[in-house]
Formats: sequence, structure tokens, C-alpha cells
Amino acid sequence: MELDARSGASAGDRADAPDPRRWKALWVTLVTGFMSLLDVTIVAVALPSVQRNLHASPASVQWIVSGYALAFALVLVPAGRLGDAIGRRRIFLGALAAFVVCSASAGAAPTITLLVVARLAQGVAAGCLAPQNSALIQQMFHGAERGRAFGLFGATVGISSAVGPVTGGLILALAHGSEGWRWIFYVNVPVGVLAFLLGTRLLPRTAPGRRERLDLPGVALLGAGVLSLMLPLVFAESGGLGSLWWFFAVGLALLAAFARWERRVAEREGQPLLNPRLVTRTRGYAPGAALAALYFVGFSGVWLVFALFFQNGLGYTPLQSGLAVTPFAIGSAAAAVVAGRLVERLGRLLTVFGLVTVVLGMGVTALILRSAPPDTVAWLVAPALFAGGVGSGCVVSPNFTMTLRDVPVRMAGAAGGALQTGQRLGAAVGTAALPGLFYLVLGATHGQYRTAVSVAVAFGVVAMLSALLIAVLDWRRDRRTGPRGRAPEVRRRTRVGRR
Repeated sequence: MELDARSGASAGDRADAPDPRRWKALWVTLVTGFMSLLDVTIVAVALPSVQRNLHASPASVQWIVSGYALAFALVLVPAGRLGDAIGRRRIFLGALAAFVVCSASAGAAPTITLLVVARLAQGVAAGCLAPQNSALIQQMFHGAERGRAFGLFGATVGISSAVGPVTGGLILALAHGSEGWRWIFYVNVPVGVLAFLLGTRLLPRTAPGRRERLDLPGVALLGAGVLSLMLPLVFAESGGLGSLWWFFAVGLALLAAFARWERRVAEREGQPLLNPRLVTRTRGYAPGAALAALYFVGFSGVWLVFALFFQNGLGYTPLQSGLAVTPFAIGSAAAAVVAGRLVERLGRLLTVFGLVTVVLGMGVTALILRSAPPDTVAWLVAPALFAGGVGSGCVVSPNFTMTLRDVPVRMAGAAGGALQTGQRLGAAVGTAALPGLFYLVLGATHGQYRTAVSVAVAFGVVAMLSALLIAVLDWRRDRRTGPRGRAPEVRRRTRVGRR
């Protein structure tokens, strides 16, 4: 083992020494992640204003939200792989700069066409940022600290999804006039510039490794597969599920071809885009990824249903609608931070507890929305939403930790990108299926908003129950095989250091 001549420390020990600025750097990544994920939901409340101001059609306005989500999902895995290969700091800062420029361009767009183009580019930039966040956490933190860091990251994911509507409503309330919607995008500019300046000083640099080639066939197969699965969902409101359903079969076939190609590349000792060993040999990765995808089906779709119910059914303003679901965001934020400290001790049991709690909370929410008086429903539903938020905080961040904890750092970007791709696909299914079911029941019951919202939320609960089943099976496996500790390579390195 090579030793430092002055200190006697090994090269491996020096590499493992924690970065003294890691917590400050974490906050840079969290703020950036919050900003990029918030843009998935914050824009939804501004769509009517955009449509009126730019004289746009409903189909073109829908692309402001759907196009961003689509571009976001398409680049997650390739961007994570690029970060692993050429440096996460470099990709992070480049993507952040692009995100700021695209936000300013979206805010200044004079036509709906230019706005959609800016949003597509903004989605690409956000998709390049997202996998670097989780990879930088794995790079900078170890052991119990990694759980705390992922706890904060999980809180960021949960809060950004939950507070999007209320943040958008607040901005529209403060920005008067027909063009107040532009501040939805402009607000990213000062935050992004500050994060970029701090990132150049705080984010860790990595020593250049051997030059790696990007698996272009893998990129093409994965991108085409994800695009095929998401396209019918993107066009769901204009009949995409009925006319483009065959894209689902094409997407599944392309993803199967992608898996075969990656296995072939790995067997030839090549450099696959997503190493199959992540799924077959990395403990906890496959169940964690499946759990996340199923959970986000219910978690993401329910917010659009709440917005439709409160605004169209009860006549709430966008701000009032957002405030009505704020208890969930508060509970999620508080629980995620605490859960990050408990995940090393409780493991998958913490996720089981969280899923049971969120299922009960959202189930009670569905019952209250169906029967409570309209003038007090927001107050009556608040405790159940808070309980659901507490449960959600014990799901998202611990699942990030347990899914990625045994992933080798050299594959952290690709692994984090694949995990978040599953989440984006789950979110796309949820945001298409739950509002679609809401409108279906609304038509069948001749405008009974209470029945429609309760059925749609109940469907989200069913998706969460599927995630709970996976969590229970994984927890039982951990009980049989012993507590999940650190990755084998980390344990070996620790023993060598002690000797």
C-alpha cells in the first residue's frame, strides 16, 4: 500500500478523508435539486394565464408541463453516466448554467412555440442535474452521514413536489397583470446564479480517471424505450392513451433490447451505460427502484387531482388550493430529516412504517373528501394529510439511502439516474392515470366532485399498497440474511485501515 512520505497515511485513506466543506456543498446541490424538481409542478397553476396571454391552444400549453417532464426523464441515465465518466462537478455546473439561461428564455418567450422550446431545453438541463445530486452525496458522504444527507435530499424531493402548486399560486398572486406568469420562470435566475457561484467554490473535484467511451447504442435504445413509454402519457389529455397505446408495447420491447445489449457489453468487459450488475448483484437496488416507481404513481398524480377538486369543485384560488395541501409538505419535510438519521438503525423497516402511515393517511383523506362539508373540508382533511406527509418522509429519503448505499461510487451517477428515471416514469403514469380517472368518474356521476376525488385518491393508495408489498418482502429478506451493512468493498477497506 502506497504511503504518504510526510504523514504515513495511505493513498486510500487520503481519498476516503471527508471533505471539510461537504455539508456546505450539499446545500448547493439541495437548492439546485429543489429548483429543478419544483419546475415539474409549479408551472401547472400558471397554464391558464399563459394560454390567455400568448393566445395558445390547450394542446400547445400542455407541452409546457409535459415537454419538460419528458425531456427530464430522457436524459437522466446518460447524464448520470457522463458524470461518472468525466466528472460530476463539471456536468453539474454546466447543466446549472444551462438551466438558468433556459429559465430566463422561458420567462421572456414572446410566443408559445418559443416557450415550449425553452421548456424542452430546460428539461434537458434539469435531467442532467438530477443524477449528479445523488452521486455527489455518495461521493462526499459515508456511513451514518450518508443517511443524514439522503434524508435532506429526500425531504427536498418530497417538498418540491408538494409545494409546487402553493408556490406557483403565491407568485401569481404577487405578480399582477396578464404577464405575471413570467415570474414563475424568472425566479429561477437569481437562485441559479447564486448556486452556480457557490458551486464553483464548494463542489469537490475528482481526479481524472481513464478515458471512457459512452455506450451510444445503449443511449439510443434506452432513450427510445423511455420516449415510447412516456409519449402516450404526455398526450393523455388529448386522447393519447387511446390512439398511441401501441407505443407501450414498442417501449417494452426496446427496453428489453436495451437490457440484452447492456448484458452483452458487460460480458465483453466493455463500458455499459447501465451495468446489469446493479440490478442482479447490488443488494437492495432492484426492490428499491421498483418501490420508488410504484410509490410515485400515487404520490405524483394525487396533487393534480387535489388541484382539480379544490379549484374546479370548490372554487378555491390557486393559492388557496396549494395551502390546503401544505400540511402534507410540512409533515414530509419534518419526517424526512429525522428518517435520514434513523435509516442506518432501522433499515427497510422504516420504509414499511412510512408506507403504512401514508396509506392510512391518504385513505382517511379520501373518506373525508367524500363526506365532509365543503366549507370545512380543508380544515378537516389537514390532520390526515399531515400524517400522510410524515409517512411519505419516511419513504422517499430512506429508500434513496437503501437503494444506493451498496452501489459503488464509480457507478453512482448512472445508478441514481436510473432510479430517478423509474420515478419519472411512475410520476408520468400517475399524472396521466389519476386525473384521467377523476374526469371519468366525474362524467359518470354527472359532476359529483367528491366521488371523483375520493376514487382517484383511492387508486393512488392502491399503487402505494403495491410499493408496501415490495418493502415488506425486502424487509423480510433482510431479517433472514442479517442487517444490511456497508458495501463489501467498504467493509474490506475499513478492515485494512484498522490493521
